[in-house]
Amino acid sequence: MTLTTKEKKALKSRGQKLADDARVGKEGLSDAMLAHIRAVLARNELAKVRFAEKLEGASRKSFAEELCAAIGAQCVAVVGRTVLVYKKKPEETA
Repeated sequence: MTLTTKEKKALKSRGQKLADDARVGKEGLSDAMLAHIRAVLARNELAKVRFAEKLEGASRKSFAEELCAAIGAQCVAVVGRTVLVYKKKPEETA
């Protein structure tokens, strides 16, 4: 499922008020970091991830794609060194 423009706009608005949920350093996307981001997404559906290394243009987008593929989420926006990712909470069955 891809996000519509309207959905992305609403998520970006919510994301602006969020503090960084995770900071990815030199080690990159470790298993512990991915587990932490998954936990944040399970609680909030939205996570703001900042990466420390300066990546240029396509590298930022490829980092976002790699992150989203690893955690099964969708990229909402890439702004500077910050990636906003979204993953809908699973439906709870009664």
